[in-house]
Amino acid sequence: MAELDPAPATQPVRVLRLPDLLLWGLRRRRRYRVVGSSMLPTLIEGQQVLVDPRAYRRRRPTPGDVVVARHPFCPDMKLIKRVARVEPDGGLRLVGDNPEASTDSRSLGIVPPQLLEGRVQCRLP
Repeated sequence: MAELDPAPATQPVRVLRLPDLLLWGLRRRRRYRVVGSSMLPTLIEGQQVLVDPRAYRRRRPTPGDVVVARHPFCPDMKLIKRVARVEPDGGLRLVGDNPEASTDSRSLGIVPPQLLEGRVQCRLP
C-alpha cells in the first residue's frame, strides 16, 4: 500500500436544511446512498446525502471536502471519500474516514479531478 498524508481533521457533514431540500427539488442537488463503512463515523451505511454537482465549477476541491467521485477503474461505481490532499498537478488523494474499511488512494492512486461528481453538502437525517 502507498503511504498517504494523514487525513485532514474529520469534519462533520451537516444535516439537511430546508434550502437543501428546495435545491434538490430544483434538481440542483443529487441524492446518493452510502454503501459500506468506509466513511464511518461521518456517514453510516444506508444514509443518504445530497451532492452539489456544480461545486467545483468555480473553485478547486480543498482538503477536508467530502466528495463523490467515479471509481477510476470501474466508471459505473461511485465512491464517497474525503479529499486528503490536492496534488500540484491537480490530482486528488481521496481517503475514507475509516481507513481499515476503505478502498481509496492508497490502492487506487491519485484520482483525476474530472472523475468528481460533486461535493457532499448534507446528509439526510
